Amino acid sequence: MVNNTYTKIKEIREYARDNKVPIMNQEGIDFLTTFIIKHQIKNVLEIGTAIGYSAIMMSLCSPTLKVTTIERDEERYLEAIKNIKKLNLEDRITLIFNDALKTRVDGKYDLIFIDAAKAQNIKFFELFERNLNDGGFIITDNMYFHGLVKKSEKEIKSRNVRGIVRKIKDYIAFLKENDNYNTTIYDIGDGIAVSEKKTKGGA
Repeated sequence: MVNNTYTKIKEIREYARDNKVPIMNQEGIDFLTTFIIKHQIKNVLEIGTAIGYSAIMMSLCSPTLKVTTIERDEERYLEAIKNIKKLNLEDRITLIFNDALKTRVDGKYDLIFIDAAKAQNIKFFELFERNLNDGGFIITDNMYFHGLVKKSEKEIKSRNVRGIVRKIKDYIAFLKENDNYNTTIYDIGDGIAVSEKKTKGGA
């Protein structure tokens, strides 16, 4: 059974590589799953399903974890459905096919994982933080954007990429200035931000 699961995960990784679908690298996924186990996370809201890889990996690390995940790209959404069925996780992963910025979700979550259009991170954060439990966490991937966030703008030739990098830098400033959260950016994978929501009346 374990070998069978490993084979299916390997197939998903290979599909992502062959079709140029961005998924979390191994270091990042190890950090995320370890974090879920350590903090006994019960439910996750994920912004950006892609082909379901991170939702699947999160679910596999905890037998009772429930994941709700949003994806706007139809091809990736359909691939995610296939992958989730392949691993028999339909009862624990709920897929929503929609633009996250046009989606309203009911319920509260212990963890919100943002891994979608990087230029929209602030909007995603502000839109979905109402769904976060007190003491919950918002985790954001790709804070270094392939290392480009650490470079000067002059070193980045593409105007579009410069614009995305600028937006990520704005998001980093937004997190650091947000008094409702304690944020740490970890030098792991492509840079992972963990923002812990302060409990009411607490530090």
